[in-house]
Amino acid sequence: LKMTGRAYSHRDFPEDIAQFFVSELHPEQFSAPFQSAVTRVLSTSRDPLGPQDVADLEQLTRDGTLPLAQALRLLPQLLQCFDRQHGIFGMDDYELLLAESAEMAWIATEGNAFNHATDRVSDVDAVAERQRALGRPIKDKVEVSASGRVRQTAFRAATVQREFITAQGRVTRDVPGSFYEFITRDALAPIAANDPVQAPRLDLAFDAGNATGIFGMTAARA
Repeated sequence: LKMTGRAYSHRDFPEDIAQFFVSELHPEQFSAPFQSAVTRVLSTSRDPLGPQDVADLEQLTRDGTLPLAQALRLLPQLLQCFDRQHGIFGMDDYELLLAESAEMAWIATEGNAFNHATDRVSDVDAVAERQRALGRPIKDKVEVSASGRVRQTAFRAATVQREFITAQGRVTRDVPGSFYEFITRDALAPIAANDPVQAPRLDLAFDAGNATGIFGMTAARA
């Protein structure tokens, strides 16, 4: 995929509050024409955060807390980050990106919107079988991490319509949007096997192999 995945969990109640997984694509690892297309597509990108937003985030980083009024003002601004920050672009550039990276093609049309949301379930295999029996477009197999503790599957991405620029003017095309995923996380082995008071902890790790299989749902090829 030529991407780096990063997993973030909350310091407080990491197993109970939703995690964020952020994937960074590395255009420099692709061809020169691909890199030029990325530059053109993202040339109109804007920063959704203003100086006060950045100052509030720096204060939050430093102090670990914000006054309620500041937090209430900041939160809607942060929501704007999860959107597409660049404008309409050429169909030719989209085709060029798609030929080398379905993931970059998705970023081009969807921006910083969430690629997928995940529901943790107790038995992902049973959920997959039930969804398949209902005729829903779920992945053919469940992905299993190298450790065997993380099992996940997903629906195929929703189809959305996006505008592109061509020599004849603006056109609309169906492209993959976001999708929904199911995951089962087993507990890690105790750090000290002879410690009877140690509570089990879920494996909250990001698994690159699973991610590669799941990203295929965006490309509609899994």
